[in-house]
Amino acid sequence: MATMKFLSLVRERTPCMASPPRLFVRRTSIFTALRAFSAAALSPPSTAVVYDQQGPPDSVVRIEELPSVEIKDDDVCVRMLAAPINPSDINRIEGVYPVRPPLPAVGGYEGVGEVHSIGAAVKGISPGDWVIPFPPSSGTWQTYVVKEQSVWHKIDKRTPMEYAATVTVNPLTAIRMLNDFVDLKSGDSIVQNGATSIVGQCIIQLARDRGIHSINIIRDRAGSDEVKEKLKKLGADEVYTESQLEVKNVKGLLANIPEPAIGFNCVGGNAASLVLKFLRQGGTMVTYGGMSKKPITVATTSFIFKDLSLRGFWLQKSLGSDKVNECRDLIDQLLHLAREGKLMYEMELVPFNDFHTALDKALGKLGSQPKQVIRF
Repeated sequence: MATMKFLSLVRERTPCMASPPRLFVRRTSIFTALRAFSAAALSPPSTAVVYDQQGPPDSVVRIEELPSVEIKDDDVCVRMLAAPINPSDINRIEGVYPVRPPLPAVGGYEGVGEVHSIGAAVKGISPGDWVIPFPPSSGTWQTYVVKEQSVWHKIDKRTPMEYAATVTVNPLTAIRMLNDFVDLKSGDSIVQNGATSIVGQCIIQLARDRGIHSINIIRDRAGSDEVKEKLKKLGADEVYTESQLEVKNVKGLLANIPEPAIGFNCVGGNAASLVLKFLRQGGTMVTYGGMSKKPITVATTSFIFKDLSLRGFWLQKSLGSDKVNECRDLIDQLLHLAREGKLMYEMELVPFNDFHTALDKALGKLGSQPKQVIRF
């Protein structure tokens, strides 16, 4: 369509020439310009992590060269800089995540890139800007991505690349859960399990920044004392292993910390029951994951005598069109904290050429590893 418009425009502006030599020169100029126009309207070819069937990620994904695609008037072509491997990315490839892209698909769901080129109708975004896809969208595990301008959110280029690449899933989940369920004020407290996860670490730091106390539960494992110290350096008030909480009354452990109004559960099983033990009368537990794959068991007394509420949170479901601008503001807040060193978590930047090694680490084949972030 763009080519036809170009030829029509050329025809309108090219007078008839009687002299054959001059006509030849003009036609040559037309086709030279047409080639330049066509090249400008196409993205560079892209190297991508592709899969055309669901299954074990280390078996079904492959690195493939994808051809150039047309850049339409409202499109932005982005050269990807970095993108993480999240558990939800793995679940999409396995076919167990509730929302999955049609096959064949390019992996990845969040990341950060630099604008390479823009369509004729794009305003407010220029080549060289840094952008992230928001709401998050599939296909970030490739060197070039072309999507409509509405998909891209421009961010401050001073942001550390790895934090820009990972802000839209875990940190956004943390700040939304702190904001959406209970009106927390300075001096209040929260309790959570899975405190070593990135969401857990973000909750600790975001709570500290607002003057909110955090009580944190971790697994019993070798090196738990070191883990406790790391979390306390992030701002955790109290950190307990699960075995430390095998007491009848946990209130005696709180000292001057008030009983929490809200708790966050990403583990399930006994770890969820420990969160419930801390909650005050009328408190709420929000579940956003189930790493233990064990059900949540609630004592009848928790409902009858403590009037506790159980809620769930799924970021994907909370990203309706009416929430996009609000969430983009929250993302800007989170990235500002990252630039100031007030929001941090452990990651490993891995070259794209080593993608399969990073995938093995993300799958747990090489033991406990930090979040893997692919650098293109």
